[in-house]
Amino acid sequence: MTVDPENPVVRLCVQGMTAEAEGRNEDARALFQRAWDTAADDYEACVAAHYLARHQPTPEGTLHWNQQCLDRADAVGDDRVRGFHASLHLTMFTAYRALGEPDKAREHLALAAARVDDVPEGPYGDGIRSAIAEALRAAGASSGL
Repeated sequence: MTVDPENPVVRLCVQGMTAEAEGRNEDARALFQRAWDTAADDYEACVAAHYLARHQPTPEGTLHWNQQCLDRADAVGDDRVRGFHASLHLTMFTAYRALGEPDKAREHLALAAARVDDVPEGPYGDGIRSAIAEALRAAGASSGL
């Protein structure tokens, strides 16, 4: 998984994450929108869409941007996004679960679990692996997710 800190879209998203951490959610959303508008390829659009999904007022909006993110990641066609797919399917699982669509949610949870070996080692990977494991445990305990 490659993230270039000098990439203009990545820089905008880092600024957006800083704004999020400071509680400036409107500023964060504006920065993520600028990142989306700046994106010059599928990789950059994937990164921007991931963050835009976090700032949607409705579950439908969240699903839309998560789907954009996944579609763009699928279109990249190289290893730059290989480590992202488990997380992207996990966000799709969460979005479908919020919309009350358990079959689609379970489908994406299974896809997330299938890609967990691609997640890099370290805190990011540990968080993704933990979230997938917890979701699988919850799914096993409840047929409705």
